[in-house]
Order: sequence, then structure tokens, then C-alpha cells
Amino acid sequence: MALVAGVDSSTQSCKVVVRDAETGALVRSGRASHPDGTEIHPRHWWDALTTAVRDAGGLDDVDAVAVGGQQHGMVALDADGEVVRDALLWNDTRSAPSALALVDELGGPQAWADAIGSVPVASLTVTKLRWLRDHEPDAAARVAAVALPHDWLTWRLAGHGPGTGGLDALVTDRSDASGTGYWSPFTEDYRRDLLELALGHDAVLPRVVAPHAAAGAVGSSGLARTGAALGAGAGDNAAAALALGMVAGDVAISIGTSGVVSAVSASPTADGSGLVTGFADAGGAYLPLACTLNASRVLDAAARMLGVDHRGLSELALSAPAGADGLVLVPYLEGERTPNKPDATGALHGMRLANTTPAHLARAAVEGMLCALADGLDALRAQGVPVERVSLIGGGAQSEAVRRIAPAVLGLPVTVPTPGEYVADGAARQAAWVLSGSEQPPAWTAAGEAEVFEADPAPVIRSQYAAVRDLTATRA
Repeated sequence: MALVAGVDSSTQSCKVVVRDAETGALVRSGRASHPDGTEIHPRHWWDALTTAVRDAGGLDDVDAVAVGGQQHGMVALDADGEVVRDALLWNDTRSAPSALALVDELGGPQAWADAIGSVPVASLTVTKLRWLRDHEPDAAARVAAVALPHDWLTWRLAGHGPGTGGLDALVTDRSDASGTGYWSPFTEDYRRDLLELALGHDAVLPRVVAPHAAAGAVGSSGLARTGAALGAGAGDNAAAALALGMVAGDVAISIGTSGVVSAVSASPTADGSGLVTGFADAGGAYLPLACTLNASRVLDAAARMLGVDHRGLSELALSAPAGADGLVLVPYLEGERTPNKPDATGALHGMRLANTTPAHLARAAVEGMLCALADGLDALRAQGVPVERVSLIGGGAQSEAVRRIAPAVLGLPVTVPTPGEYVADGAARQAAWVLSGSEQPPAWTAAGEAEVFEADPAPVIRSQYAAVRDLTATRA
């Protein structure tokens, strides 16, 4: 039995799954936590991967490995492969002014959408490079290569690392490259002019490897069997789509640290409004998506305010009426990415004596988070992306209130697959694809039964949200 491993190096933790290459059956798994924060030294990812591999019983018997990871994070390396400064993560919003400057310099939002399929916001790597150039010029001048989190981990697995050089061995995949702000899904190539516009000079960029092609082999990293095949890896949302077997018409709404509405499309998109980012997927097609900064942590915050756990929050929310009797939470608790409001704050609207109860607040929190995601779904439709089936995944999808309220807000039935580590599973499927040598990924059998939730549409929820969502204050 051939085994493959998939890694999910996410914002909060690292997960490793080991699966049968032919059937996808789970053999074992492990995990480890990452430090909190929006900037982090990449060595913490390597330390967590080491711990997660140990927790999974090691990878000495694995024939192929691939890494899925959080997108956009800026890993700046000098000529010796040393990390220039702590990586700025996707949810670090300090580069919001840099994004505005870059948009203006290229000729406006549509010019960027036509160039790379997306309009830069603080999340994209290109804006972080501009921030580095403007605020830490000495560090920027030392940058010889720019990688993303999953690129850096794949490079380390191949036996490279700080002090070893080997920058030309950096590899990535088209899904993660498409989130940098300097790779075009239309030409399938880097836009080095945009890299230089941001950083001020050219740099080594990871070689983009085809979805089914080997990206090299495990080196003397000590974390897996030397010589095991390495897949190109993928951005987290693309890896999840690969795990779910998504095809055109399928939409995944992921409720994790971020909220993501993503769909598989046969053609790239170019949304000048910036609501939809036109990424590539991990299978050769495209993955237009809308991403919010505020998702499951909206539920965390509401539970904390009410002094309950997540089950208690769910029970409270389901005990209140649809629309929470007019109480509306605009959930921009950490600023927002979609819409692009990095300095916004959250707000409660419509407070009355009758609706200032724990149940109403719990309901407003769930509905507000879902309304922001429903806006993302509408933005995909506006770009001509087909929306036929909706799957609800991520930690937030385990909330009973979210499952039962979602179809009322979205106006569609939602399918909740069996809980799993979708990003790690997608990376494992990619590793198996590389191992097979086939033109198509292996047809793994899904474990468990998906559950479908339906509810009568409740348009009042979205209409009252739409009336107040643009009234949010900004941080001083």
C-alpha cells in the first residue's frame, strides 16, 4: 500500500494527514499550533510541522508529500536563504495604504483586474512588498527572493533552508501564485513589472509547477523519507476545493479564521470592483472567490460576550426569530477585506429594549457573519460564475445555528460534508496525483455522509443588513 501525506499550514495551526494513495483512506494524522499574531517568523511553521509530523507517527513510510498553506504571506529571503524579517500574514492590514497607492499607480482597479484577475488589498503579497520598500528600505534592499508560506515549507522539505542558498530551488503552484498580485491567470506567468513596482527591484520567484507534476523530492530535512516525491502544493482554498472534488457550479463557503466563498470556474474573472479575486485552482481551472476577514471569530467574540460556549451560543441563536427583531450586527471586528474596509469596526444597529437579550445578540452575530458571506456569493454571480450547489465547510460549519440559518440567509439549500481537514486532504490528494503519473487526480471515495440543510428564505435578514452595513465607523 502506497501512502501519501498532506500538510495544512494554516494561520493558527499545522495539520498533517497520511492517506492511502489509491483509496484516500485515512491512516493517521497529527497537528500542532502556531503562535498568534499577524506577523511571524517562518521557523515557527517549521517547528509546528516537525511537531505535527511526530504527532502523526512520522513520514518515513510515505511515498509523496504536498503542502497546502495560508495564502499571500510574505516570506522575504536574502541571497543566503535567510529570512529578512518576520513574514507578514494575509490578515495583517498595515499595507492597506500601500494597496491604494499601487492601484493608483497602475491606472485604477480595472487595470489591476485585467492584469492579475484581482484588485490589490492589504491581504495580497504585492502590497506587503510595497509596505516593506517604503517602511523598511534596508530590509527591502536585502530581498533576493520572495516566497509564500507553503513555498517556503516545500523548499525546506527538499533540504534547503537558511544559510544554504538554493533560491533557484523554490517552487510553487498556480493557485498560490495567483494570490501574490504579480502572477497572471490570463498568461499563466509572472508579471515582474508589478513585482518591481512594489518592491523596487526584481527578485527570484518560485518556479510554478503544474498540478500533476513532481516539484522535486524530499531532501535531508529529517521530516520524511529522503527521495519521496514532492507535490507543488496549493493555496488553502484551492487545496480544499481539490479535496471536495469541486467542479464548475460548485461553491464552497468556508467559515474559518477567514470567511471564503469560492467556486470552480472554467474561465478566469477580472472584477474591477475588487469584491471577487480571480485566482487559479489546483487542478488547471480557476477559483474566483470572495474573502472576508471576519468569520468564525465573530462567533468566538459573541460567545465570549455572552459568557457561553459555542453550543450555548447556537442554542441562544436558534431561540430568537429570523432577523433578531431588527437587531443587526455588522461583523467588521478586524477591519474587513471584502468589502475593502481595513479600518472599519463592528457595530450593532437597531437596538431596542425588546431585542437586547442574549438570544437576539447571538442570532444577530450568526446572521451578520452569514450576510457578509452571502454578499460574496452575490459578487460571484455578478461575474457570471455559476452557483448550483453550496457546501458549508470549516470550523464554523459545525455550529448547528450556522447550519440551520445559512439556507435562510443564502436562499439555497446547503450541504455540510463530513468534517475533515480539507486543506490537508487536498494536499494529500495532490501528492497521490503526482505519484500516479495520471492526467487526472485519483477518484478518492468520500468518507461519511454529507448532510443537507434547507429552510425557507428569510429576505428580511439581508435587507436589514444591507441597510446598515455601510454605516460602520473606523478606528481612530
